Amino acid sequence: MGNIILGLLIIGAGFMITYKSEWLLHNLGRVQWAEAHLGLEGGTRLFYRLIGIGIIFLGIFIITGIWSDILGGFVKLFT
Repeated sequence: MGNIILGLLIIGAGFMITYKSEWLLHNLGRVQWAEAHLGLEGGTRLFYRLIGIGIIFLGIFIITGIWSDILGGFVKLFT
């Protein structure tokens, strides 16, 4: 039950980052790497949205319980 609540909170945070990317741009400023590599005008907005989508997927992984399997697979790569 705790994983579901935690996952939903993480999904909500990811949604807000994706939905409020313009607000983040005005308050946090531009990311120079994103502007150089992701587009001319909307690079930072796209960067914030990609971070939000990644956080949403993280929340889904936590809800479904495959987070530990994914983490274990990465650990096996380095050992």
